[in-house]
Amino acid sequence: MTEELALRAKKVVAVEIDEKLKKVHDETLPYDNVEIVFGDILEIDLKEFAQKYFDGNSFKVVANLPYYVTTPIVEKLILSGLNIDSITVMVQKEVAKRLSAGPNSKDYSSLSVFINYYSDCKYNFNVPKTVFMPKPNVDSAVITLTMKDTGDFDTDFLFKVTRAAFTTRRKTILNSLSNSKLDFTKDDYRKALELSNIDPKRRAESLELSEFKVLSINLKSVV
Repeated sequence: MTEELALRAKKVVAVEIDEKLKKVHDETLPYDNVEIVFGDILEIDLKEFAQKYFDGNSFKVVANLPYYVTTPIVEKLILSGLNIDSITVMVQKEVAKRLSAGPNSKDYSSLSVFINYYSDCKYNFNVPKTVFMPKPNVDSAVITLTMKDTGDFDTDFLFKVTRAAFTTRRKTILNSLSNSKLDFTKDDYRKALELSNIDPKRRAESLELSEFKVLSINLKSVV
């Protein structure tokens, strides 16, 4: 994939965790526009990385992510505050479905809301396990997150409310929130839902991002 990117992009900076592959890269990537950085992406200071290699300019992320750390890597990239245009990654199919899911879907979760807040997520295509050698146990999919201009919002509280709402996703939104560890009473939740014009009998999986935002604003206002 790095070679294909090198043939198409002005500059490619690839992060590789396995230093045993250094010799392979030296032999197979004879391109002046490619630089390999050996290290763990979760340990790299991304602000320093972006400044060093892209001088503050915007760039795109393209990667085959290790499936066991997909979510931490995506979250780190999104929250880095870097000038990222888009993130195109191959991930486990089930994770791709959760990242790209919309309301009223069994795959819709607090993670889906988080992704939707920061980006427009497009599910591009499936990659069956049969095309790999050796064959893995799961199918994969490629998704693209096109980053949004999010403006100024209390995201810490928004996502606390969102996670609380999905804690018991089969219960009503009122009961789910009431059973959470947030420091509000059931009456507080009932009032906030009423102010937000959200039926307390609805489930979290039916709420749009915009409704979660309004709910978080009104929940802070009732105490």
